[in-house]
Amino acid sequence: MSKKIQSIMPAALPKGPAEKTVYSYGVRAGDTLHISGLVAFNADAEIVGEGDIAAQTEQVFQNLKAVVEEAGGTLADIVSTTTYLVDVADAPVVNAGRAKYFTGDVLPTHTVLGVAALARPQFLLEIAAVAHLG
Repeated sequence: MSKKIQSIMPAALPKGPAEKTVYSYGVRAGDTLHISGLVAFNADAEIVGEGDIAAQTEQVFQNLKAVVEEAGGTLADIVSTTTYLVDVADAPVVNAGRAKYFTGDVLPTHTVLGVAALARPQFLLEIAAVAHLG
């Protein structure tokens, strides 16, 4: 049995940032999908919701959805998330986003880290995830 590794690059996410910093938005290895830390970029590489944690949270979850769906799954296939917050006081807003998007019987694990900064000062959060695509 050979291992097949596939880059997942949905059209809903901008190619430029990933190409510039040499990464894939997602990598499918067999039934496992590793999703890079996603930020509030739209398809045109514009930052959505500058200064607005709710708007950035919505965009990040839309980006997560785009990656997992491009790989053939759904948000219900996500088994683990890691959330990086510039201000951990924003956690309740992110949790509300999680409640909107993660509605299955088995909810993904959730780790939250407070960080001093993200890749650009406008980003307020970043979420990485792992999905199992059976």
